[in-house]
Amino acid sequence: QVQLVESGGGWVQPGTSLRLSCAASGSIFSIKRMGWYRQAPGEQRELVAGITIDGSTNYADSVKGRFTISGDNAKNTVYLQMNSLQPEDTAVYYCNVVHGGGYLEVWGQGTLVTVST
Repeated sequence: QVQLVESGGGWVQPGTSLRLSCAASGSIFSIKRMGWYRQAPGEQRELVAGITIDGSTNYADSVKGRFTISGDNAKNTVYLQMNSLQPEDTAVYYCNVVHGGGYLEVWGQGTLVTVST
């Protein structure tokens, strides 16, 4: 069984920063990809950023230039540095890990990020 522990969410004012962390533990075999998704109230879950085991990254257009995803393979941990946060970034952020030969997908429980004055 695989567990994902997310941390770093909270309430911040527009223009400020937050850093999310997600640590994977348990029966993890050969991580292929880690990423962050978000879901705002009334909206569908969307990809924010992803990083493959070889370091390739991709971002949603709405966060390019403001968010940075990075990973620590030794610690099975992925980070999301979020700068210049805006109210439209308010959402529950979910960590996602794809691992193993069967490309198994695991989701974290989510961490709430609220951006408001």
